[in-house]
Amino acid sequence: MGLFVKDQDFASGSKRWEAKTALCLASLYAVWGSTFLANKFGLESFPPYMLNAVRFLSGGVILYAIMKFKGEKDPTFGEWMKAGIVGLFMVVGGSGGLTVGQQWVASGLAATLIATVPLWTVVFTSFWEGRPGRLEILGLVIGILGVAMLNMERGIRGNPIGVIYILSAAACWGFGSALNRRIKWQSQQTVTAAQMIVGGAILAFISFLLGERMGPLTMKAAWGIFHLVVFGSVAGFSLYVHLLKTTRPAVATSYALVNPIIAAILGATLAGERFSLVALLAMAVILSGVALVFLAKVQRRG
Repeated sequence: MGLFVKDQDFASGSKRWEAKTALCLASLYAVWGSTFLANKFGLESFPPYMLNAVRFLSGGVILYAIMKFKGEKDPTFGEWMKAGIVGLFMVVGGSGGLTVGQQWVASGLAATLIATVPLWTVVFTSFWEGRPGRLEILGLVIGILGVAMLNMERGIRGNPIGVIYILSAAACWGFGSALNRRIKWQSQQTVTAAQMIVGGAILAFISFLLGERMGPLTMKAAWGIFHLVVFGSVAGFSLYVHLLKTTRPAVATSYALVNPIIAAILGATLAGERFSLVALLAMAVILSGVALVFLAKVQRRG
């Protein structure tokens, strides 16, 4: 969706804008909610930094080629430099740190920790755009409480190193998101591709320095890397940067609150897991928090 929608379409304030925003959010929720499972499958054959290097280099090149075919402008030298800085935080520190942490931390707890992304983004954005509204903060807090409920009954305990990696990843992603929102780009999509390319190159260099080696390629790992490249990177990043530019930061990052719901649905359909009453209540709490964040955005536009 984000590949083919122009920024001005979102800025009109019309019902069409609302429908496209809702569709982009729903698509982002589905795409990035499933990346935890894709990461888990990918780690069967790929070490973490190599996995992300393949994901973002491939995704960045594909997106860049699509944008060139559409006639979008090439990033300037200055934009490549700024894209590299944003990519360092979002791609290397954010996605890379998450995958490293998932070596030791269960997916459910990883989703809980990543759910702090909206808070980090709102905090960092407030440095430039002022204090977030009360309704916005309330929605974020309710959403995170729901995520905690979803995982409380499972008694998940993660390795402290993994927890530190994932919390740091959430903070890096939040800062990169706030920075990306502030910078003015000639063409957001080609710059998004540049961010992935530079970030992927840094990840490849780190993988080389660490001496990472790929194991035998399994079918699950092949599916995982395909999903991460095509959907997680090309489609997901495109949707996310559009939302960052055209909605409140809390709305764009609200996917982090929905991730555990998607993970629970995938677990039920692919791994035979059952929904408990506590899990269903937690999902309702999370969606209530997301609804409050979205309502705050509508009121600020009104």
